[in-house]
Amino acid sequence: MRRQQAQHQPIDERTALYERLRWQRQTVRKKAEGLAEPEAHRSYLPSPLMTVAGLVSHLRWNEHAWFEVSLLGEPDRGPWTDEDPDAEMRVEGVPLARLLDEYDEQCARSVAIADSMALDALERGAPPDSEPCSLRWVLLHMIEETARHNGHLDVIRELADGVTGE
Repeated sequence: MRRQQAQHQPIDERTALYERLRWQRQTVRKKAEGLAEPEAHRSYLPSPLMTVAGLVSHLRWNEHAWFEVSLLGEPDRGPWTDEDPDAEMRVEGVPLARLLDEYDEQCARSVAIADSMALDALERGAPPDSEPCSLRWVLLHMIEETARHNGHLDVIRELADGVTGE
């Protein structure tokens, strides 16, 4: 469904990127809120990692990895290890409300980081032997990443309790 565009001044690129990412981030919460704890941690798809709680945690740690680690070059605090690269998705026993609050807090840190940089600023923590990405690229990637997982959340939520919609 297409939204009608109001007649107003065109927005700048940064605002357009922020608004798209903000909408995707808000959709994560909308897809997850109100789901009972057992359903939030249950896998409805073949992968045991694909739970609402696991996806919210995954998105939180992706925000950390791209904005704090890659863009700022800060140490990686993520739960993953070489032995368990998907550890951020293993959140059995962690309440969904806590995961959503941690996601919101991480997104707020990401916004503060992005606010402090030009769109062309390059990441300080680029992996060795790779070209550093710009903030613009990271924002576009996070829109894509969050939208893709919103699709997963949409399917899982409908399977869990029949709730659908944006």
